[in-house]
This record gives sequence, C-alpha cells and structure tokens, in this order.
Amino acid sequence: MQKPCPRLLLAALRGGAGKTTLTLGLLAAWRDQGRRLVPFKKGPDYIDPAWHALAAGCPSHNLDPFLMEGDQIMAMVVRYASQADALLIEGNRGLYDGLDAQGTSSTGELAKFLATPVVLVVDCTMRTRTTAAMVLGCQHFDPEVPIRGVILNQIARPRHEDIIRQAIERYCGIPVLGALPRLKCAVFPERHMGLVPPQEHATAIKAVNTARDLAQRYLDLDGLWQVAIQAPPLPVPEDLATPVTLAAAKVTIGVIRDSAFQFYYPENLEALEQHGARLVELSALDDPFLPPELDGLYIGGGFPETHALALAENLSFRNSVKAAALSGLPIYAECGGLMYLGETIQIREGKFPMVGLFPYDFVMGKKPQGHGYTILEVIRENPFFPIGTRLMGHEFHYSQIVPDPAAEAAMAFRVTRGTGMAGRREGLVFNNVLATYTHLHALGSPQWAPALVQRAREYQQVPRGLQDFSRAGDSSRKPDAAKILG
Repeated sequence: MQKPCPRLLLAALRGGAGKTTLTLGLLAAWRDQGRRLVPFKKGPDYIDPAWHALAAGCPSHNLDPFLMEGDQIMAMVVRYASQADALLIEGNRGLYDGLDAQGTSSTGELAKFLATPVVLVVDCTMRTRTTAAMVLGCQHFDPEVPIRGVILNQIARPRHEDIIRQAIERYCGIPVLGALPRLKCAVFPERHMGLVPPQEHATAIKAVNTARDLAQRYLDLDGLWQVAIQAPPLPVPEDLATPVTLAAAKVTIGVIRDSAFQFYYPENLEALEQHGARLVELSALDDPFLPPELDGLYIGGGFPETHALALAENLSFRNSVKAAALSGLPIYAECGGLMYLGETIQIREGKFPMVGLFPYDFVMGKKPQGHGYTILEVIRENPFFPIGTRLMGHEFHYSQIVPDPAAEAAMAFRVTRGTGMAGRREGLVFNNVLATYTHLHALGSPQWAPALVQRAREYQQVPRGLQDFSRAGDSSRKPDAAKILG
C-alpha cells in the first residue's frame, strides 16, 4: 500500500547558509495560502523545531537516522502526512555531511531513504559561476540524491543573480527557485547553541513574519510547490493502521517547561502519556513549589544559565525540588535539568545557587564541552535502566562540572561515544534521581518512558502525608553523601 505525500527537503552546502530562515519563511508563506504544512528537522535539535512550530502552527518533529530505525522514521513521516497538505524537512549541516567518510546519517541519505525532492540553499557570497560548479558537484557526488532546484542566498545585486541563475540552469539543468539579497541584519539572532529560542525572543512573531515576507517576495512559491507535489508516494507501514492510543492516566508526572527549560521532543511527552502518565506543566521560574500530587518529575534541557538569577531567586521552588528528591520522588533530568540539580551555576556575572541536590558547580565556558552523538552503557544500578542497557543519544553543552566527580561517585553510565562528564562516565544517581548531560529520544530509547512511568507508579504507593514538597526544611541541608557516592 502506498500513500501520496507531497514533501520537500531544504538542504545546503554547510551549516549557517540560511536554511532555517528560508524554512520558516516557506512554512509561514504556504500557511498564509491556506496550506497545512507539518515541519521536520533532520538530526537532534530543539531550537529550530520550536521556531518551525511557531511558523507552521503545529509541532515540528525530528528525523534522526542515528537515533531512530528506518521503519520508525518512515512511520512518523507517513503518520503526519495524513494530517497535512505537505511536509517540509529542514536538513542539517551540509547535504553530505555525516558521521564518517561514507556520509552515514547525512541529510543526503535521509533524502534518498524518503525519496524526497531536495532544494539546495546556496550562499553566493563572492561567487558567480563557481556556484554552478558546486551544485553540479553535489549532483554528481551521489546521483541518487534527488536534487530538484536551488535557492540563491546572499545575492549582492541583480547582475550577480543573473549570472548565477544562467550558469545553474545551463550546466546543472535544474531551476533556480528563489534568490534572496544580502540582508543588513540577521532576522533571527544567534548565540552559542544556534538561534535564540522563540520563548526568549522578544519579537518572535515579528521575526517569523519577516521571514514570511522574504519568502513571498523572493521565492518562487508555486515552483517550490510543484517540486513538492512531484514526490513519489510513500509505502505505508503495516502497523500504521493501528491507531496510537493513550493509556488511561494512572500516574501524574510533572514537566518543568518554561523559558529556562524548553528542550522536549514531542515524542518523549507522547510516550509518557501512552504508558499511562498524566503530564502537568510546571515553571521553575514562577511556581512556588511542586504540587503534592506528583508521582514523578521530568526536567529537560534548556538555558538555565541565561535564567540563573531568576531560578536562584525562586528559593521555595528549589527547596521543593530538593525535598521531593529526598523523599524519593522519581526525577529524570537532562543537561539543563542536570545543571539545575547541582549546587550552583557559574556564569560571568557570578555564582547562582540551584537546587543543591548534587554537590557540584556547573561552570559555563566559551567553547562546547560536549557536542555530538553519544552512546552510553549502563554499568550500575539506577532508577530507570537495567545494567547492560545500551543507550544512544546526543549532547551539546558549554558547561563543565566542577569538581570532577570522584572515582567512587555513583555514576550510572560508561560513555563509549561522546564526552560525558568525568573520565568517560555519565549519569549522576541519588535515590530515584538520574541526571545526565545526554539527551534521549523516546523512539531511539524505548525503555525510557515505561521505566519512568513504572517508577512513578511505585512511588505513588508512598503515603500522601509524606509528600508535601512545599516543606523543604533547611535549604542548606545536603543529601546523604553515601547515597551519592555509592
């Protein structure tokens, strides 16, 4: 069985070539025409999909050949195709950049697997006819990658565009589907991890509207649509006929989701619900304390360092989280969540106290301390994963843990790929708390969601009188060192 699925993939020759701005502009422009687009981002990313969602008016999803199996990717694409007029995929890095010389997990390989037409976004700074040579090289490098058009970026003047357009159409045999001029200022400001997230952008809607206006003025929207609808049908996986059902909610899991903690894959939250969790969104910035009905807590990544003062000032919430951990509440924390559970976050402006569950400071650096895919092996007891489990995830952090955890510290993982936090070790453990720099995706780590829900179900049996998280006691109280050091 096959299903029609109009779709398009925007790729480039390198990162920072303008893919995201054009993706957002195209999403918003087609939305203005009354078309429903479901966006995707190739690779591990939280920030670009957050912008996608704002422009498209619906969630964006990640497609990652390293973290997911091919049938999972295909099933996700076909599932969302049934809800949309078309799909728009934003690639990452250069078209053929992957994990090795063979381009494993590259955008090009994803385009081939999904038989998705590719439109190349090319930065034309200080180049004319050579641009055609670069496009022609991409075409010949792997003829199976369906490159169907080009968008020119950073055009200096009309003559510049005219020469490049003629050269590409003559030597490459594909159309130029848009040409953007060199802009005087960036539409979307950046910082160390890429774009500033929309949750922290003072005029996010205005920025998306600016991208839309650029797309409407400089892109061939009809030509791009014709490329998208020429995509061949996709096979429908047999299990797609079985509808996704959510289990009856049996436990309550809090999700700290605010402008400080915003990195959550939609599939992770959906997986928790599928296994019987009722999710309650919380704010570490504004809420006074954790609600007493919680059976578990999920603290994702984000930018706690840019909110360090506000997080530190919400003392009652910090104490509440610490009291919950001491009482045995299951807590799973990733990256920014790990930093929040430490003693302090140290930035240029000074040290700011955090929850203080783990006796470590997190010091922000100027360069990435860990960046890329990770593979972890579970080597000791922890609340969620059996010993011997192999987990595949990713890390991207500028913070460093200080001091390095001692050799006897309770660390759940051995790092076989990636940086980790201390001598190829990862995953701080205390009571029912597991905190790690690595981000997991529920499709690539199917053990994670049921384990968190099960641990929450066990904790639910604790008498309610012992679960008043607003009574944190002395904020300087330290957890039992023996429980942390094992």
